[in-house]
Amino acid sequence: MWLFNSSIGRKVVMSVTGIALILFLTFHCAMNIVALFSGEAYNTICELLGANWYALVATMGLAALAVIHIVFAFILTAQNRKARGNSRYEVSTTVNPGKVEWASKNMLVLGLIILIGLLVHLQNFWYNMMFAEIAGFTNGHSPADGFAFIIDTFSHWPLVVLYLVWFAAIWFHLAHGFWSAMQTLGLSGKIWQKRMQCFGLIYVTLLMLGFTVVVLGFAFGCAPSLNCCPDAACCDAVAACCQ
Repeated sequence: MWLFNSSIGRKVVMSVTGIALILFLTFHCAMNIVALFSGEAYNTICELLGANWYALVATMGLAALAVIHIVFAFILTAQNRKARGNSRYEVSTTVNPGKVEWASKNMLVLGLIILIGLLVHLQNFWYNMMFAEIAGFTNGHSPADGFAFIIDTFSHWPLVVLYLVWFAAIWFHLAHGFWSAMQTLGLSGKIWQKRMQCFGLIYVTLLMLGFTVVVLGFAFGCAPSLNCCPDAACCDAVAACCQ
């Protein structure tokens, strides 16, 4: 099948899976912003997802997309190195040339940093929430109390720094990957390429800024959702802080 056997086909697979993952990041960012303003609302979303069948199906689909994207990234990198020696595949651009060209030359390194950050993130949240609910155990908090896990995770500054580095790597990866995917899928004219470069840069910057604001909001204790009042329905972690 040409999608898997040809270079162009592999790039199409990379582009489609990459766009799907960006859409998931957008949903994830919106969900995290909810936590910034309301722990109760965030936990309601966690309960709606949890280990329900539709959430499990979505998680397996997301995992499949991530694995395919990573595997094809290694395949394309090996293919390009073989064809071009030590030069990696890159598409020249006149928009933010320093940042984007650097990212295009180091997509594999950025990908590895992103993978390490993803594993840490899965351990902090997915393992303690969805997996814990499936396996029937708790690790300090109820599996549905995602708000408490957010507070716990970002109360540790080494993890905060790690997440910020992770976000920076994702930004560089997406800043190049977004418009490159659009180009692979046909938006390669001079006008559309520049538009996609500009739109992609703005989009991924706002996306990663959203994640960063949430992390720093909890790290510095200034997230609006941390302000308790006697009538507020706070999770155990916030209630303990408010006593």
